[in-house]
Amino acid sequence: MTTVTQPPVHRPDNLGQARNAARSMFDPALVKPAIVDAFKKLGPRTQLRNPVMFCVYIGSILTTILWIAALAGQAEAPAGFILAVSLWLWFTVLFANFAEALAEGRSKAQAASLRSAKHNVMAKKLNEPHPKAPVLLVTSTDLRKGDVVLIESGDTIPADGEVIDGVASVDESAITGESAPVIRESGGDFSSVTGGTRVLSDWIVVRVSVNPGEAFLDRMIAMVEGAKRQKTPNEIALTILLVALTLVLLFATATLLPFSIFSVAAAKAGHVVTITALVALLVCLIPTTIGGLLSAIGVAGMSRMMQANVIATSGRAVEAAGDVDVLLLDKTGTITLGNRQASAFVPAPGVTEEALADAAQLSSLADETPEGRSIVVLAKQRFNIRERDMHALNAIFLAFTAQTRMSGVDLPNREIRKGASSAVKAYVEDNGGRYPQEVMKAVDDVARRGSTPLVVAEKASGVARVLGVIELKDIVKGGIKERFAELRKMGIKTVMITGDNRLTAAAIAAEAGVDDFLAEATPEAKLKMIRTHQSEGRLVAMTGDGTNDAPALAQADVAVAMNTGTQAAKEAGNMVDLDSNPTKLIEIVEIGKQMLMTRGSLTTFSIANDVAKYFAIIPAAFATTYPQLRVLDIMHLHSPASAILSAVIFNALIIVFLIPLALKGVKYRALGAASLLRRNLLIYGLGGILLPFPFIKLIDMLITAMGWA
Repeated sequence: MTTVTQPPVHRPDNLGQARNAARSMFDPALVKPAIVDAFKKLGPRTQLRNPVMFCVYIGSILTTILWIAALAGQAEAPAGFILAVSLWLWFTVLFANFAEALAEGRSKAQAASLRSAKHNVMAKKLNEPHPKAPVLLVTSTDLRKGDVVLIESGDTIPADGEVIDGVASVDESAITGESAPVIRESGGDFSSVTGGTRVLSDWIVVRVSVNPGEAFLDRMIAMVEGAKRQKTPNEIALTILLVALTLVLLFATATLLPFSIFSVAAAKAGHVVTITALVALLVCLIPTTIGGLLSAIGVAGMSRMMQANVIATSGRAVEAAGDVDVLLLDKTGTITLGNRQASAFVPAPGVTEEALADAAQLSSLADETPEGRSIVVLAKQRFNIRERDMHALNAIFLAFTAQTRMSGVDLPNREIRKGASSAVKAYVEDNGGRYPQEVMKAVDDVARRGSTPLVVAEKASGVARVLGVIELKDIVKGGIKERFAELRKMGIKTVMITGDNRLTAAAIAAEAGVDDFLAEATPEAKLKMIRTHQSEGRLVAMTGDGTNDAPALAQADVAVAMNTGTQAAKEAGNMVDLDSNPTKLIEIVEIGKQMLMTRGSLTTFSIANDVAKYFAIIPAAFATTYPQLRVLDIMHLHSPASAILSAVIFNALIIVFLIPLALKGVKYRALGAASLLRRNLLIYGLGGILLPFPFIKLIDMLITAMGWA
């Protein structure tokens, strides 16, 4: 066994660095490697992966050979003209390579930052799965799946695993970027721990669930490596369409040379079209713009997911998010705030509501959680209790711990405790008090309404008594109803899933504006609902964090597992939300939609802007044989050579100008399919037709003024 002499140290927010590593689109740290990679990608095998750009690549080689032949005296056109066309064709290939390399560079920067989070730390391996068993010190790389380790306060968790004993507060900021610690305990949905995080208090016994190299951090690194991603079904279908279009135009262009030879011979006029002109025509007419940016769009979609703190197992999952028809959303934390707000004080027999409110506020003054602050505010609103001088009272506040499940305050001759019903009951009975049946009934009533009961007790003169119950109500999030309305416009159905009874579920569903709800949800009911929607031809997305969610996550088309959830949930999902925020599902759908919108928009633009090139190159190439074609020269370009060169230059430069759009994505708008189609045709279709005309004319004027043609 190897050993590590230095103790682990607290690390900065490595994932935050990863998310921000490539935020600046043209950061010199990314641009320089991308330029180098653009040249490295000039190999035939690499170019062959993109059939559209491979045609440009072959055209570049062919025109380079023609230029060399022209220098040797075998010119079909002026050597300077051939060289200019050849150089800009090479630039076209390089610009496409650069776009892909820049997108990949952003992912590689994220992966490199994540790698810095990996550390070899000491682990206390146990011979038996209990904390009193003999300990063997090993390094994290020596651990294997099934090993059991003890992790105590201040220790770094050495590997991914499941808590099988104990409860502890864990700092997961190195993974999630959130500074607030979380509770991890055996059993339930919060038993999963991630290697590289740190225990802040108490202890836990963890059973390792992965072998070295298979940890969550390792999978994250592999997932964000954009260069390794697989093409999605839509991307493959679009590639096939572009290849088919390219082949049609290739065959059509190839027939123009014999046709030109025949026409010149028959008309006894004009000049045979040059191979250089035909290559330029082909390159300008095939969809080089989308062909050069297609891969970058896919890689950038993965990168945007990463910036949203979501790890997708593949581009297929990102794309599926854009096609989702049904969203299954948990109530708590998604539709409702999750951070429950105090809504009522229910006093115990013989206690006034004001006395309960006074004690509840005293115990919450140092509680910085949303629930604690809401208790203080409610007491102010109901009974105007404010402006306490806690220093004069010599108050000692007790923070909530995973062990006690209570918080409170110690005053001279008085203790106040606030917490879970079972914990407060044990506290009262241990201190000679009685837990009234009326309080138990109040706790049950609050729970049945879908709220959370907190019991308040005090100890004075050595005897404890219950003061009453605070009702914490889950409030529907502000603006969530409008978000659901936007999703409805896009044709997406929203379904709220809750364990509440039907009456409570119906009330919250109506307030939130969801389309449907599933009350008293069980794993079987979730699975049945997903299969029902899928049998109707719909794509379903859902979130989950528990082992009981795993079957439904495995069945869903887009399955977002919470990072705080169990290992089973993470393995069943095809995405992991590091923030463990169920609302993120809506954002994930928007990112998927944005990727599809970007691809569709640039495809429309690419095909549309080829129209202007017809008016530039065809008159230039064939007007000497067919003077009637001069009517197509609506831009009145200077000469045939300048017309061809202007079109080729525009064709190359447009890729550069569209790289930011490909990487950032088209702005997301909550519109239906028909509206999106009309918008695309208007902006990117009509814009794609009109935009090239003035710019090709401008380029023609510039190269004419410089004497290049």
